[in-house]
Amino acid sequence: MSAGPSREGARAMELSRRRFLNGIAALSGVSIFGAACSARPGSGAVNWQALNQQVGGRLIQVQSPLAPCMADGSSAACSAALRSLQNPFFNEDEPGATQTTGWLDAWTPALSPYAVAAESAQDIAAAVSFARDNRIRLAVKGTGHDYLGRSNAPDSLLVWTHKMRKVTTHDAFRIAGGPGSDPGIPAISAEAGARWLEVYSAATAAGRYVQGGGCTSVGAAGGFIQGGGFGSFSKRYGTGAAGVLEMEVVTADGRIVVANDAQNRDLFWALRGGGGGTFGIVTRATLRSHPIPEWVGGVLGKITARTDDAFRELVERLLRFYETSLNNEHWGENFVIRGNNTVNFGMTSLDLTESQARGIWKPFLDWVASRPDAFTESLAFPVIPFKYLWDAGWWARNLPRNIVLDARPGQPKTQFWWASNQGEVSAFIRTYQSRWLPISMLSETLAPALADTLISAAKHWGLTLQFNKGLSGAPAEAIARERQTSVNPVALDAACLIIVASNESAVYPGVPGHEPNVAQGKAVAARIGQAMKIIRDATPGSGAYANEADYFEPDWQRSFWGVNYPRLLAIKKRVDPDNLFRVHHGIGSETTVAVQ
Repeated sequence: MSAGPSREGARAMELSRRRFLNGIAALSGVSIFGAACSARPGSGAVNWQALNQQVGGRLIQVQSPLAPCMADGSSAACSAALRSLQNPFFNEDEPGATQTTGWLDAWTPALSPYAVAAESAQDIAAAVSFARDNRIRLAVKGTGHDYLGRSNAPDSLLVWTHKMRKVTTHDAFRIAGGPGSDPGIPAISAEAGARWLEVYSAATAAGRYVQGGGCTSVGAAGGFIQGGGFGSFSKRYGTGAAGVLEMEVVTADGRIVVANDAQNRDLFWALRGGGGGTFGIVTRATLRSHPIPEWVGGVLGKITARTDDAFRELVERLLRFYETSLNNEHWGENFVIRGNNTVNFGMTSLDLTESQARGIWKPFLDWVASRPDAFTESLAFPVIPFKYLWDAGWWARNLPRNIVLDARPGQPKTQFWWASNQGEVSAFIRTYQSRWLPISMLSETLAPALADTLISAAKHWGLTLQFNKGLSGAPAEAIARERQTSVNPVALDAACLIIVASNESAVYPGVPGHEPNVAQGKAVAARIGQAMKIIRDATPGSGAYANEADYFEPDWQRSFWGVNYPRLLAIKKRVDPDNLFRVHHGIGSETTVAVQ
């Protein structure tokens, strides 16, 4: 299977496009889904007008923002569309857009002919009941940030939660149904379409912090948290899933229920790590907030070794330094081991001044400096007040190159994304693979062998060691919260998540003149596969992060959820017996489904 659509797939795409252009999808009560979406013989036409009335006229036709390019790939209208698609917030404003444009040999974006532009939990409940009763596949999109293509599906009814963006600050939140003596704790509630930038802004204004993702345009209540949700500061606060206090969710029977530690406890456990779009549609999540940190900083730059032997020394020494000095709540993000004998650093520090951070690194950097014949080093230790981290005005005044402002007319001046994330916007994935690395492998005894393993793998492709996506070194209270979630327990003892990946930016399968380079993509994917095989062989029994993993992950049930999978599957069968909510490699997706 090629990265672009097969001939059959291309014909199907063209047929779908012509149907839309010819108005087949008009609100006429005529089913456009056909037999593939109706497993019930003789079910007759689907009454779309009835659904439109139930949701107050919020049933819309979905159009592709790439339609001008399908008509003429060299036109000015196509060029304008492609420029717009480089803005993640534009992609979220378009129900027919996804932040990722596909995955080599795996999936390509598919339009839902109809979407419910939901503005309430009641709208979502109506859409769920309609899809269930008419045996129509469901897709759910909040922000569309999903590598594995789980926020879109062909011939589906899309539940589009983008307009549900209310964020509420609580001084003393009490879970529904909890004990009357509960004094409550500070928290933030976010509706299904709210982005982390909006949540962080509300929290900062209250002098608080909520554990979420680093990308400003990712949704705060959707698949990120439901799949686990690691952020830059997870070494201190844990995953996003562990910070959830309560969720409102629409279940497969169309009910709107509350899940927390007092009611629907199994569902609550499953929603915190069991994967988005699987157990129901979360309409609101309430998240624990923390006192805002004082400082946030980084360790940026690189160290290069002049010889292979010196590079091996460097990597082993760095692994030991991490285990003894950095495996704690103050550090996050990554360093990258490359095949050219270089280590690139993009780490974050939390609540450390520049002098404190430099002091921690001094023994390691003194060793590097003592070997000028072997190494060159250029590391910087920038630090800023944490309260400015998501302040667009501060960045625009001080470090404008670090951000991209949403310059579209009518957009908030506070709306921005990190310049470092630009390459992920409208990116086509060649492959993306991950593996948790146990902290035990960084011990004095095992570090030499691990250094050899990592260097061997990096000869094929660079390895990112994402330390904030492993929870070893986190405070005891954070680990205790993690044990109440369904996140794969191997993450608790992981030093980091190793990521080996590649994408091609601003390309679109099936769009003439703008398609991915399939031959190059296959060659790169093969090299990454070789690198990951070395890592997999060295880490038996480990796993991968379900939100950031291989589309073709082997033994994915164990890899994504470990010992939690049997319990998750039992809950899935109970709350969604007909598998109405299903996504690629989601809980229960390996079973026969009633809705096709």
